[in-house]
Amino acid sequence: MSYSIEEHISLISRGTDEILLESELIERLKLDRPLNIKAGFDPTAPDLHLGHVVLLEKMRQFQQLGHEVTFLIGDFTGRIGDPSGKSATRPPMTEEEINANASTYKEQVFKVLDPDKTIVRFNSEWFENQDASMMIRLAAQHTVARMLERDDFRTRFSNQQSIAIHEFLYPLVQGYDSVALRSDVELGGTDQKFNLLVGRELQKNYSQLPQIVITVPILEGLDGVKKMSKSLNNYIGINEPPGEIFGKIMSVSDDLMWRYFELISARMVSEINALKQQVSDGLNPRDVKFLLAQEIVERFHSETDAKRAHEAFIAQFQKGGVPDDVDEQILDLVQENIALANLLKDANLVDSTSDAHRLVKQGAVRIDGERVNDSRMSIPAGASHVFQVGKRRIAKILLRRNST
Repeated sequence: MSYSIEEHISLISRGTDEILLESELIERLKLDRPLNIKAGFDPTAPDLHLGHVVLLEKMRQFQQLGHEVTFLIGDFTGRIGDPSGKSATRPPMTEEEINANASTYKEQVFKVLDPDKTIVRFNSEWFENQDASMMIRLAAQHTVARMLERDDFRTRFSNQQSIAIHEFLYPLVQGYDSVALRSDVELGGTDQKFNLLVGRELQKNYSQLPQIVITVPILEGLDGVKKMSKSLNNYIGINEPPGEIFGKIMSVSDDLMWRYFELISARMVSEINALKQQVSDGLNPRDVKFLLAQEIVERFHSETDAKRAHEAFIAQFQKGGVPDDVDEQILDLVQENIALANLLKDANLVDSTSDAHRLVKQGAVRIDGERVNDSRMSIPAGASHVFQVGKRRIAKILLRRNST
């Protein structure tokens, strides 16, 4: 291989939580052959987001080092539903939903991975035609006691919350994927550690070399607290419009910005440390965040898109302007006016009227660029105004009196 073992460990260790075991990885690298690297993704939502990119970036690094990377789509495991971190049994997905999401995954993944160096597989290939006896043999290789060592299962059991029997199958099915692919290394988030170790144990039972397990941190969403997730609406989708990605990056906290730099930026660690020092010396963190936002937009769109998104952000938020592509709506009123809180909810700028009251109180709502402080103020029909909630939700709304 063209890279030394030291160079391998240095690159692989960046942004990594654990390598189990690093000594085994070093021994496997001494075999002087491309390693078989595997990472699985359940197609539970149609779009990939930056949380997925953390794992994809680690896969890309292995490609850079000359190894064989398999992007495994868990279309079979998706039917079970990953119980990791869940406090209740997940509802099953339909086959149609899984297939639709899987097809979009295949399109999006190559925004990070090299298509010429990526093997795409589906785990239904080796499970679809298996009979019940295979599942029984698989289930016989693990105990309930071992399953209850998992934090989420143990917590639910202690709290007398239900655990469906089929949820115990998920780690076993994911583990068997490693057997089917004869993987040398499996990658996953820290919440997947138990499942990855099950794969390692199953490989031993099938007389294979046990895989090295590498976990990467879970990327926090825009709230800076919870795991990035579409269901929590705190995500940045890689297929979102350039301006939306740019604006969302700019909305993260200054502390969280460095987490994003570490886990998804292609910049060298030395560059990131230099930027931290500049901020410590007085540079405005906003200017560094501009660099991160530009890099992410350019990565998933283009350099031109990144430049335009930056210019639009400046125009909108630093010069008080309104973007050219602002959403325009017409709201028909049955009365002569509408309370601001109700208007914001009807225009989908907030989730609820109570949300509107709270945001107005916090000073996060503007009408035509002017901050307002009364969520019950009446907005009359017959005029058009620009309503803005926070930094990113903005709409030009015509209030029309509906006389019918």
